[in-house]
Amino acid sequence: MQYKIEGTPLPVVLCTLEAEETMITEKGSMAWMTPNMEMKTNSNGGLGKMIGRAFAGEAMFQNLYTARGGQGLIAFASSFPGSIIAFPVTPQQGIIAQKSAFLASEAGVQLSVHFKKRLGAGLFGGEGFIMQKLSGNGMAFLEIDGHVITYDLAPGQQMIVDTGYLAAMTDTVTMDIQSVKGGMNVLFGGEGFFNTVVTGPGRVWLQTMPESQFAASLIKYLPSKG
Repeated sequence: MQYKIEGTPLPVVLCTLEAEETMITEKGSMAWMTPNMEMKTNSNGGLGKMIGRAFAGEAMFQNLYTARGGQGLIAFASSFPGSIIAFPVTPQQGIIAQKSAFLASEAGVQLSVHFKKRLGAGLFGGEGFIMQKLSGNGMAFLEIDGHVITYDLAPGQQMIVDTGYLAAMTDTVTMDIQSVKGGMNVLFGGEGFFNTVVTGPGRVWLQTMPESQFAASLIKYLPSKG
């Protein structure tokens, strides 16, 4: 499979598949394709995998697209203004991402639910208790809200991230929360009660416009009921 990512601020990934190669995606992610791309919808792993994907914010069923009779092309478009990142998933290196980040992948990639190890990090870390984990073997594509900034953290190196701005991280990175210090900072600083702390080694992807922040910025312009 060959690919290229084009467009901004609504990017698309164009995937060229050789005969019998398969891509996996969620409902509604396919934008266009050549006529020889065959679609098949199934649970892709049984009831347990279906429930896990539902907890991780994804559809219970997945669509599989296979090139038949020769080379085929399929495009997967972002659903929100932002970026698409490509990540080569291997048995030695997976990725953990925010809910609904998964866009598409090669057939060897497995999507499952990931529970944050510490309850506090899950409840207050900005993206809920449940994230999603990609493992297996193959190229995967994730949606990032807004522009993406990448940091490679050395062992023990940390980054403090405001709520919702952590988009993804390699599965070698650990995550926890820390409370904002100082009563005045908490009450009037506008940054909430907690920050997310990520610790290397590994790579983290930070996003500049979380959907939650974007929605909050529009609320004041919406007409109130009554």
